[in-house]
Amino acid sequence: MNHKTPEEKFLLQLAREYPNVAAASSEIINLQAILRLPKATEHFMSDLHGEADAFSHILRSASGVVREKVDRVLSGELPPEACAEFAALIYYPVQKLAQLKPLQSDLPAWYRETLYRLIEVCRLTASKHTRSYVRSCLPERFAYILDELLHAHFEDHDKEFYYGRIIDSIIDVNRADDFIVALAELIRRMAVYRLHIVGDLFDRGAGPHIILDELMRHHAVDIQWGNHDVEWMGAAAGSAVCMASAIHVTLSYHNADLLEDGYGISLRPLSQFAEEVYRRTDVSGFWPKLTGGGEFSHEDLARTARMHKAIAVILFKLECALIARNPDFGMDDRALLEKVNFVTQTVTVDGREYHMKDCDFPTVDPAHPAVLTEGEQEVVARLCQSFTQSEKLARHVRFLYAKGSVYHIENNNLLFHGAIPLDENGGFARVTCNGQTYAGRAWMDKCERMARQGYFAPPGSEARQRGQDFLYYLWCGPLSPIFGRARMASFEHLFVDGEFTETKNPYYAYIENEDEAIARATAKCIFEEFGLDAETAHIINGHIPVRASHGESPVKAGGKLIVIDGGFCKAYHQKTGIAGYTLISSSRGLSLRSHGPFESTQKAIAENLDILSTNDMFEPSGQRLYVEDTDEGAQKKERIEDLKLLLAAYADGAIKEQA
Repeated sequence: MNHKTPEEKFLLQLAREYPNVAAASSEIINLQAILRLPKATEHFMSDLHGEADAFSHILRSASGVVREKVDRVLSGELPPEACAEFAALIYYPVQKLAQLKPLQSDLPAWYRETLYRLIEVCRLTASKHTRSYVRSCLPERFAYILDELLHAHFEDHDKEFYYGRIIDSIIDVNRADDFIVALAELIRRMAVYRLHIVGDLFDRGAGPHIILDELMRHHAVDIQWGNHDVEWMGAAAGSAVCMASAIHVTLSYHNADLLEDGYGISLRPLSQFAEEVYRRTDVSGFWPKLTGGGEFSHEDLARTARMHKAIAVILFKLECALIARNPDFGMDDRALLEKVNFVTQTVTVDGREYHMKDCDFPTVDPAHPAVLTEGEQEVVARLCQSFTQSEKLARHVRFLYAKGSVYHIENNNLLFHGAIPLDENGGFARVTCNGQTYAGRAWMDKCERMARQGYFAPPGSEARQRGQDFLYYLWCGPLSPIFGRARMASFEHLFVDGEFTETKNPYYAYIENEDEAIARATAKCIFEEFGLDAETAHIINGHIPVRASHGESPVKAGGKLIVIDGGFCKAYHQKTGIAGYTLISSSRGLSLRSHGPFESTQKAIAENLDILSTNDMFEPSGQRLYVEDTDEGAQKKERIEDLKLLLAAYADGAIKEQA
């Protein structure tokens, strides 16, 4: 029997793809050429919280990268206001065409000039990429023409004549609008090679479903789950407590339309129950926060408040049951409904007795406070059924699982939403789960496995129940790397008279320490845990909004930590003073973009209003970065070495060439 070594088997497999010396040699040359291209642009966003309009605009503009390309090509011939209009055409081509065409006295001439300029911006944007990659991005209906226009060699062609003939043909056959739209989409796609979303697409804002639809159309995206994401992932998996929590947050921001219109989840069972049971109950502490504008009647807001209180009570009952069946979660102190003294109307929190500002609980039996009534059980069953049967939510959650993770490593950057849990001494916190102890990276990996188990383990199995409970732990558990705090004080804020803070994990005290030596040492320890080069690595976080208005910097630990939650959510604008940070990593280095509030898509189109952004190139590269300096480059170098081994096998006759 002819036994082959693993290397021989690998080379035989490689030979099927490159059957002769010529094929293998050509691929080596091709890969070597790619290694010398400039590093492609990466775009980092975080804590979108359902703010769909602002997200869409920043995605379309690539946090100003597209405008920078426009200015490089056109600023010599156009004034700033005309460059702004041209950039808006790239961001919103269909809408801007409808606005601009009626204003033209000579439409063919305008088409010709616009197409010339779009082609030049597109050529600049494509210059970082291989011709094969650009071809893969071309819309099928115009692929041949665009390939010719973008890669024409003008030493062989007269530029004006060559462009002019093609463009005149496009205009003559009435395809100019379609061609402009195709060019705009191509520019936007090539401006950013990869998009990183560092958590929290859901809650507060009204449009997470719109954001996810757009992300599903994106050519290259990864997502690091935020705690608001795993809450919804658990709800879609069938977790009653995650479902109740998701509705609780949604109603607190008066976003019932998200559930009913966005995901087809009817709140009628909850509404009917709340009207029957909570109609004469004090709901003053449950009035919704209004951040998105709009006019609402007093009765409409009161109806939402009644539903909000009804689901909150259900939530805190379900929490007690989850905590009881998961003692290793270490959340006994959070079963607060069971710690209420209904006679004195007080509750014990952290060993201290507090007065209840609201003790009006029509469905709570003081002898058995965590037991659901029959009416509540029916509401929970019907709502869980609506969540699990929502096809659109299922598509979105499967996408989050396919593209998402607890953490991600790319190009020596470590991306995660919350925290690497540390203990009071700055070491990795040790966590016991299912009888085993984890810390550091091993704990992050365990969290991800448990999160996947909650959705993909067989329905009805113990593993599925345990995983669903764990998704709730990731939402608000004391050592959840996604939550990063000791507790979520929702019960206290709603029902208890007093001031309550949500203490951050010691990770933040160490990594953001004013003593830079301590902060950098913490970062170095984390980099070593994840196998990164501490000299050039970065941690990219979201989750905790940066209070820019108070002088807080998003760049910490001597440049090793970058926090890009600057307050996309409108509810945070007053607290942060800005409307979000994004990060751009290009061949020139790292640049942080801080953004002002986004008024509306309609204004952006009508008035060419971009988001007011500040570009801070805080870590320019000493020399330009190339593909060979990236993770993709490392993979291509490995491929080159494999191909060289194949060439050697062809040369010594170990493998036979194919014609």
